[in-house]
Amino acid sequence: MTSPLKLAPPFRADHIGSLKRPADLLQKRAEFDGQKCTAEELRKVEDKAIIDIVEMQRQVGIKSITDGEFRRHMFFDGVFDNLEGMKYLPEVPIDMFMDYVPDIDAFKQASFKCAASYICQGKLKRTKPFYKDQFEYLKSVTKPEEHHGIKITVCAPEWFHLRHGPFAYDKGVYGSDDEYFADIAQAYREEIKELYSLGCRNLQFDDPLLAYFCAESMIKGMVQKGVDHEALLNTYIRVYNDCLRDRPRDMNIGLHLCRGNYKDGRHFSEGGYDRIAIKLFNEIDVDCYYLEYDTERAGSFEPLRHLPKNKTVVLGLVTSKFPKLEDIEGLKKRVDQAAELIAQGDPKRTKAEALNQICISPQCGFASHAEGNPVSEEDVKKKLSLVAETAKQIWQDV
Repeated sequence: MTSPLKLAPPFRADHIGSLKRPADLLQKRAEFDGQKCTAEELRKVEDKAIIDIVEMQRQVGIKSITDGEFRRHMFFDGVFDNLEGMKYLPEVPIDMFMDYVPDIDAFKQASFKCAASYICQGKLKRTKPFYKDQFEYLKSVTKPEEHHGIKITVCAPEWFHLRHGPFAYDKGVYGSDDEYFADIAQAYREEIKELYSLGCRNLQFDDPLLAYFCAESMIKGMVQKGVDHEALLNTYIRVYNDCLRDRPRDMNIGLHLCRGNYKDGRHFSEGGYDRIAIKLFNEIDVDCYYLEYDTERAGSFEPLRHLPKNKTVVLGLVTSKFPKLEDIEGLKKRVDQAAELIAQGDPKRTKAEALNQICISPQCGFASHAEGNPVSEEDVKKKLSLVAETAKQIWQDV
């Protein structure tokens, strides 16, 4: 079997980004949050944990190397908390969160009265790097031949906009969504340019919000609130393309969609990709899609018929939510089924060509927040080893 579409990532065996934090790192972060240790003391523990997790990825055969997001509390940290004009508010009233958003609905049902968030209260401007330090440290602890595979994961540009709707930005600062997103896109372009100059060739957007557009619950809630969900999806697609307008063509850009990954392995939405597949695969200027496919809540492989010939899909067949290992023969069978459907798509292609457009991974990270899912560090290693071994058995030359 031939190699993926281009020599750059994604790799046949990939993973989403976040990994289980070791106990000593969680303890030190709790000390830091409680003002019982310094930032430097925390960083030393982070550094060691990252060195160890990089070695684990090597051992299991994962070439798309991340730092496990060990310097973050939440997967989306890094962009809006570093963007001038965004204001951190520890207690945002719950009515400033849109209850048609599936995870917000879950929190409201839990009787949340308020929650911490970021609201735009000034002109948005990137005055400092978002992920430079994270990339440079990873580069310093990896080998030159591994540098092209280093993956940096970034927050979805519409993250706070969908969550807060009309409350996302001060109307005295921006008169329209287009004005608001123009400055966000400019910040992303600047970040991508700098990361590229440092040697980054593998960037992944983490975006559970796009998958929410597959959920009937959100669509119904938007209709009830008078929100044009089709127009909003189109807006977000334009935002992505504006963010990526000047992207270097030898920088792999991935887009990860899932349906939530909370503390107890909880998900927030259901629904196949059918509703958004044509736009997702054909209108967003990314190279690959990391798609949740570990349970029936993600629907069938049918939407993959719309995958163009020049893009790759990374099938998230292995769950990161629970420790039970999937059956390797079952995984191989599912990859075969996906290849059959892609081959029958529009345009048609041979099954060998279709198989060449597929990679595999877990369906999400193992710790979208610092506390992580109910899996151990050893469980994570076994899951990633399973992904790597499955890829070897399918493609042989991994």
